[in-house]
Amino acid sequence: MNAPERLDDRAIEGIGTAEADWLGWSRLLQLPALTATEVVPRGARAVVVAPHPDDEILAVGGLLAHLARVGTPVLIVAVTDGTASHAGSTEWPVERLIRQRPQESRTALHRLGIDSEPVRLGLPDGGIEASRDVLAERLSPLLKADDVLFTTWRRDGHPDHEATGDACAMASLHSGARLIEVPVWAWHWARPSDTRLPWCRARRIVLDGDAAERKRHAVQAFTSQLSPDRSTGAGPILRGTTVARASRPFEVVFE
Repeated sequence: MNAPERLDDRAIEGIGTAEADWLGWSRLLQLPALTATEVVPRGARAVVVAPHPDDEILAVGGLLAHLARVGTPVLIVAVTDGTASHAGSTEWPVERLIRQRPQESRTALHRLGIDSEPVRLGLPDGGIEASRDVLAERLSPLLKADDVLFTTWRRDGHPDHEATGDACAMASLHSGARLIEVPVWAWHWARPSDTRLPWCRARRIVLDGDAAERKRHAVQAFTSQLSPDRSTGAGPILRGTTVARASRPFEVVFE
């Protein structure tokens, strides 16, 4: 979930919309509810394509915890290693991030109950838009027709998130996998009732207590993203509002 540049009218600035504002919006809590089994039916596999290490957890970490518990097959695809998260930093140079961020992702997934190693595509962090067609081509052979494919929403406000969503849409058409998009940065720049979000396609995946707690614990694995950068004076990449959203007892997806 690296901090992006401004994108059109969806600027990602400041701390973002408070979680209390979202939870105080009645429509959010009234979205049609789905169980994990309804989202990923028995016999299907969940494939999560994450632009950066941590997006898989922020998007559907609670769902992944449930799927791991019941033995549903899961494949995590890491598009980049997240090495552009701390521009100009001497505390977090690229050489450190290229080791740190994948390890944080492995630790987080382990906390969800997933021990398999993600497929790492090694595309350039901050450059997925230019590699969108390449990404779609590399994803297609990884997918099967009965897969349920989760990725970041195509209008999420982050260039890497949007390009990953586009590539997944192309790959799903080729493979027949069912595509489900997940807002990640959108919660930051949007406001309740924001008409730029497709609420008519929004569904709420209800999490039980164990899955919700595992997600909260998993988010804490991303230490490089949770602390201020002393060398640049920049604040945490994962703002307090983002961490608060990770404590929801549900996850919102766009079908």
